[in-house]
Amino acid sequence: MNLRSSWVAETGQTREDTRLTQIGATTPANPVQALSGVLPGSHDGRSRLAGFRLEGTAAMSATIHEGRAVIQGQTSQGFYPVTLTSSEVVTFAAGNAQYSRIDLVVLRIYDNLYDKSSNLNEAKIEIIEGTAGPTPKPPAVPALCLPLWKVTVVAGASAGNGGINWSTSVEDLRNSVVAIGGILPVEKTVQPGAYPGQYQDSGGALQRWDGGAWVPYPSALGGIVPSSASTLIASYTGQYRDTAGGQLQRWNGSAWVPAVPGPYFNDSLDSGYTVSTTYGTALTGRTTLLTLTFTAPASKAVILTFGSKITLVGTNLAGSGLMSLRITKGTEVYRDITTDDYAVVGSTSTAATGAVSTSTTQRLSNLTPGASYTLTPHYKTTNTSLKAHFDNCFIRVDPQA
Repeated sequence: MNLRSSWVAETGQTREDTRLTQIGATTPANPVQALSGVLPGSHDGRSRLAGFRLEGTAAMSATIHEGRAVIQGQTSQGFYPVTLTSSEVVTFAAGNAQYSRIDLVVLRIYDNLYDKSSNLNEAKIEIIEGTAGPTPKPPAVPALCLPLWKVTVVAGASAGNGGINWSTSVEDLRNSVVAIGGILPVEKTVQPGAYPGQYQDSGGALQRWDGGAWVPYPSALGGIVPSSASTLIASYTGQYRDTAGGQLQRWNGSAWVPAVPGPYFNDSLDSGYTVSTTYGTALTGRTTLLTLTFTAPASKAVILTFGSKITLVGTNLAGSGLMSLRITKGTEVYRDITTDDYAVVGSTSTAATGAVSTSTTQRLSNLTPGASYTLTPHYKTTNTSLKAHFDNCFIRVDPQA
């Protein structure tokens, strides 16, 4: 047989055997044991795990291609490196006449020093045959066995009637192993890490063992999750990611939100007027209510800018039109309209129609980070005989860093 092993045979181990099986692949399971598995790699670099690949080559036979692996024994036994230098053919027994069964293709170590039942000292590729039944299950795996493939042998399968369907009846059981400190390419079962700082490639993202779970690599270092892995679930509040659209986002504990929110902007190009001398939100001729809602940043401060084109219409009356903002946080009033000090004002001192574009910039501070604030414009005129028209109204909020 072409399967080579080290330190199993009582006599006859050659220097070639030793060279071929010095693998150095011991992904730790604990301080003294390694995980059993197959070394990754392929001839063309396109496959993560090509060792011990199964290829159906006849109705009831398959070829197991070359590869290297390690098989961990009991604590005192250590691990056994094995190497298959050229392919081997395995042949399955014909199927049961009535029921299907599940067979396992395994790498198996026979070490007579620990198991006297076989009187063997060698490594073998074997088929462990399952029991046929209405609901077949895989057979039990003996000690010092590394399962490679699970093969379903349907009822009546034989060389004379088509045999095994190699495209639908085979399941890959191989797991990979690498040397200590190497990045493990995960293929099947995800094993717990053996030490904080261990890395694995889950197929779509690099992960780090933090002592209790595998977490995305950027979160372990406090870095920014790249856009290529932006679908990953966040690991902690305060983690950042780069989205496919190039926007930096921060995990707030329940959702990804812009890391630097804003600017926020809303406007209305509909003209309306008021003849009320007290502040109100309604404008005759305007059908929609202009508002703006923003989320307060961590700095607790924003820059607020708002304005309007104010046109005053009257007969021999001078006066003003004013626009001011009422600011609320839910049902709580952050800033009410009790004074004209924060308003934008359009005035005329003539008896003719007057128009002016006006705006103001203010700083809002002592906001609650993460809270939503709503800005609602209110309008008034200084005289009921003077119509104050408001057009091109806008509100803009820029969070401060």
